[in-house]
Amino acid sequence: MSQSKFIVRKVAVLGAGVMGAQIAAHLANANVEAILFDLPAKEGPKNGIALKAIEALKKQNPAPLSAKARAEFITPANYDEHLHLLKDCDLVIEAIAERMDWKLGLYEKVAPHLGAQTIFATNTSGLSINKLAEGCPASMRARFCGIHFFNPPRYMHLVEIIPCVTSDAEMLDQLEAFLATTLGKGVIRAKDTPNFVANRIGVYSMLAAIHNAEKFGIRFDVVDDLTGPRLGRPKSATFRTADVVGLDTFAHVVKTMQDTLPDDPWHALFQSPQWLAKLIEAGALGAKSKVGIYKREGKTKLVLDPTAGSYVEANQKGDDAVKELMKIKDPGKRLLKLRESANPEAQFLWACFRDVFHYIAVHLDTVADNARDVDLAIRWGFGWNEGPFETWQAAGWKQVAEWVKADIEAGKTIVATPLPAWVFEREGVHEAAGSYSASKNALVPRSTLDVYQRQLFPAQLVGEAAPVYGETVFENEGLRAWTSGDGVLVLSILSKAHAIGPAVLEGINKSLDIAEARFKGVVIWSPDDVFSVGADLSSMLPAFMAGDWASIENMIEQFQKGSMRLRYSQVPTVAATRGYTFGGGCELAMHCDRVVAHLESYVGLVEVGVGLLPGGGGCKEFALRAAQEARGDVFAALKDRYMAIATANVAKSAEEAREIGFFRDADVIVFNQYELLHVAKQQALALAESGYRAPLKVKGFQVAGRAGAASIKGQLVNMMEGGFISKHDFHIGALIADVITGGDVEAGTLVDEDWILALERKGFMSLLKNEKTQERIAYMLQNNKPLRN
Repeated sequence: MSQSKFIVRKVAVLGAGVMGAQIAAHLANANVEAILFDLPAKEGPKNGIALKAIEALKKQNPAPLSAKARAEFITPANYDEHLHLLKDCDLVIEAIAERMDWKLGLYEKVAPHLGAQTIFATNTSGLSINKLAEGCPASMRARFCGIHFFNPPRYMHLVEIIPCVTSDAEMLDQLEAFLATTLGKGVIRAKDTPNFVANRIGVYSMLAAIHNAEKFGIRFDVVDDLTGPRLGRPKSATFRTADVVGLDTFAHVVKTMQDTLPDDPWHALFQSPQWLAKLIEAGALGAKSKVGIYKREGKTKLVLDPTAGSYVEANQKGDDAVKELMKIKDPGKRLLKLRESANPEAQFLWACFRDVFHYIAVHLDTVADNARDVDLAIRWGFGWNEGPFETWQAAGWKQVAEWVKADIEAGKTIVATPLPAWVFEREGVHEAAGSYSASKNALVPRSTLDVYQRQLFPAQLVGEAAPVYGETVFENEGLRAWTSGDGVLVLSILSKAHAIGPAVLEGINKSLDIAEARFKGVVIWSPDDVFSVGADLSSMLPAFMAGDWASIENMIEQFQKGSMRLRYSQVPTVAATRGYTFGGGCELAMHCDRVVAHLESYVGLVEVGVGLLPGGGGCKEFALRAAQEARGDVFAALKDRYMAIATANVAKSAEEAREIGFFRDADVIVFNQYELLHVAKQQALALAESGYRAPLKVKGFQVAGRAGAASIKGQLVNMMEGGFISKHDFHIGALIADVITGGDVEAGTLVDEDWILALERKGFMSLLKNEKTQERIAYMLQNNKPLRN
């Protein structure tokens, strides 16, 4: 389905509260000019409320802005003086408090100032979109809909679009395309029912967990130990999630369900427990007030004991026997074992699964268009690895349906409502042809909007046809090279966390041989959310234990050759980064012709953490880039880059990576992770089609020399004497300084890349033989965190 082009140049956000300000921040991240409105301030400048909100964005953690300078693209405004600015906005997002009367009052005020084509969307988590539309001036209704961002908007993939009966169909398609590509979101079209899809089911699942915790006598800290990553859900699990969201916000969503769903069979469950009401009354609202279900006293973490009404030390974990059951790989066997166990914690977990299955089956016809929307909404909005329908289907649809039915009949479920008939007529809800819609009694295929042609491998659901990652051209144990027949060879690293060992380097070299003979370009991309955590230290262990230093030095040299091969290959090379891009992974990306980075790429040369220096060309690359940028003063261009290596500075976004110098101005930032491969391939093909020639080897570039190294070492001495760094930190920092400034030569000396690479190898090997570095490496391999010694 093709839709007409819709360009969003400017967006107004009405309401500078937490959500409004952060939506404006993410628009600015995406190069969209944002105007942030709020009421005129009673004192000081009239834009005071919006100005304060913009300033706060620079300090928040996790950062709503991909770089602090992005705040400049948000213009503060107030309703008294600036409504005329709305006429130039392509989209207006209203994000004020969840009160129907306030919202409708604002619509009356702004309607005369909107452009004829302006889309007007309300960011609400639960108010009826049709009721709001009825209260809208008639001129707005065709271009009105609901839009529901999840908090925090930069990081949460889900956005729900909620059409009203008057919403123009083409407008909705245009908005969806903008949200998907420009803002990088996963879009679900939700029905206009209370709390829409994700909150309706996600909040129900939390209420069911609270109910079952009380029923089986499970402490809150134990619930969180059991319902986090062990269940394929976020670390914040159940109760910590409520603290993070804000207990008042959580209670508000529950109250919406209580007020607007009187006919829901589970209505009695939709109320805040007494302990929650008491916490809110006392101002204990969770993370934002630093006390909620959890709190800290000094270094001690405490958790609420609701029966006693007081806090106890949060030191209890789930039963080991139950955790063993949760490790069972087969989902059907896992659920069976939990269901059959007499252990209250196992019973609690089965009840949580069962009660969610029960709810989604009964409500699928009214809450969502189809089962895919339910699963993706919960995955993207609540951070589950697998949606509830997927879990049910993976565990054996018919068998689980019988278990749920038996529990309903035995009076074990929260309500006695039977499962709908369609449940027993099917083998599951997701098939290759689409996902089941209970309201249509049919399979619904995925959207055919143009924007989804860019997602070569969209989010995969259990039961859908498994993705075919092209035809294998070459494969060894470290890397698979494959093609989809478009002239691009895609390299996917196969090792755990995509660590780079000898097999990966051999695979890169072999793939480049093949590409130079048969393909237009090369892209390094993997289907999961890590680019590479760096060099595979464990692959060096055998040689390390045997003291075979020559063999390790050869590995480092092979790594450097792999980097240089990417730089000087006869076909264009593109790194498609996402998630961790650390150490050797960063070095490989830096040597490609182009990086296409997902916004959430976390990039750094972090070797200092294990007592080493970048040995795969990272020091060389920074020395070279500094020389190319320097206007006469190489040292000035080098200082910040030196610090990035010496402090293992990690960029928290692709834009920060560009600012630090890991990425270049010509590198591309993509907002939707599912579009990353498409854009990377297009970049490789564009370079090839424009008559690509490998860069000529740099004959000589200036280095900062002894004087530059001495200046850095002087600062390191001060840091060591001030107790900021250890003696070993000083030793590593001094060695990095010697390498990156070109060694024992005069300032301004011309050297080539091989010169610095040799210094890198020598420095790396001397550190590897150092006892303190060996302690750091052993500690990292054992504990997965750095040691300061």
